[in-house]
Amino acid sequence: MVKFKKLKILHLLSQRPDSTGSGIYVQAMIREATACGYDNYLVAGVRSDSCDDTECIEQDKSMFVNFHKADVSYHIPGMSDVMPYESTRFCDLSENDLSEYESAFSEIIKNAVRKFKPDIIHSHHLWIVSSMARQLFPDIPMVTTCHGSDLRQFQNCSHLQERVLTGCREIDVVMALSEAQKKDIIRFYNIDPEKIIIAGAGYNDSLFYVESKPDSDPVKLVYAGKLSNAKGVPWLLRALKSISSPAWELHLLGSGTGEEKEHCIMLGKELGEKARFYGALPQESLAEIMRQSHILVLPSFYEGLPLVLLEGLASGCRIVATDLPGTKEILGAHETDIITLVRTPRLHFIDQPCQEDEYSFEQNLKKAIQQQIIAASGCAEIDLSQIQDKIDSYTWTGIFKKVREVYLTCLY
Repeated sequence: MVKFKKLKILHLLSQRPDSTGSGIYVQAMIREATACGYDNYLVAGVRSDSCDDTECIEQDKSMFVNFHKADVSYHIPGMSDVMPYESTRFCDLSENDLSEYESAFSEIIKNAVRKFKPDIIHSHHLWIVSSMARQLFPDIPMVTTCHGSDLRQFQNCSHLQERVLTGCREIDVVMALSEAQKKDIIRFYNIDPEKIIIAGAGYNDSLFYVESKPDSDPVKLVYAGKLSNAKGVPWLLRALKSISSPAWELHLLGSGTGEEKEHCIMLGKELGEKARFYGALPQESLAEIMRQSHILVLPSFYEGLPLVLLEGLASGCRIVATDLPGTKEILGAHETDIITLVRTPRLHFIDQPCQEDEYSFEQNLKKAIQQQIIAASGCAEIDLSQIQDKIDSYTWTGIFKKVREVYLTCLY
């Protein structure tokens, strides 16, 4: 029997551990597990000419699959089609590309298991690497966190579904971010509902907390995420164009690639000095800007459980967001005068709005933002007392308690 205090956890992530929500999640799991005295080892994907060492784990406790010239010849395939760094889309991979991908991860995972001898494997995304790991090591207990982007890829890449299902259906426990996501996992993967636990996701309460807000003239709005269409950024920028007063400024934290990023920057330039692009920032810098902002806007068309909303609320920001299932799971029963949810437009495919709904969505978004700008201009500070208990329940320490119970379920 495994002694829990000596637990050895192998964490698997197929993309960079320093970017996106899943990377933040992995780092949080390693940090919380280390605080509990457990041993951790990380396998992840990185670009061969970049430094992706994560501060929460020692260099000798990690192995990386190097993309773009080293282990794999092409850029890292992202779990989202638009990533905050150079990436490849899974839907564009040839059979030879997939063989190269699977061979590289298979070798690294086998080396990591041979060296570290884990008691349990914690992988991220119900996707190719998780399926491979389950098939390579069927006798090692394994849990997988679903992040939502994997469900999108599953629908978008029907030709990959069988290789994903082969291993993912054999995973011991799947951890969903929300009740809505659990239903999608059952629907798409046909996994036994009893094997799916809602563990949620959290925020770092040592970084995201309330400080005295600056004067609200101008009102400071913040967006944190990828510069992409799926995140609703073009509609946000167009909605703001016709809001002249009260005075406001928009801080966009995050990066992107390709035409969608360039389109967002072009629309931002039309707002002049009112819009400022920061690019990708470390969590510490992001948190500092949030603490000095009045309103967080998330006009996304697709999210699992949007951690940025928790970070914004914990930092004392008013919220304007689309009424996605994950968003309503966090905020729905707690909608107050500091939170405005905007109806999500009808979608063509997962995260592409129907053209006939775009104008009304933009107008509704404008109305919601203007409402909160007016409120913030009158009162920079907000009262979180009605939802403080809800916010506190989403700290990473609280989330890891649930994850630890899942580990125990698999081990005993």
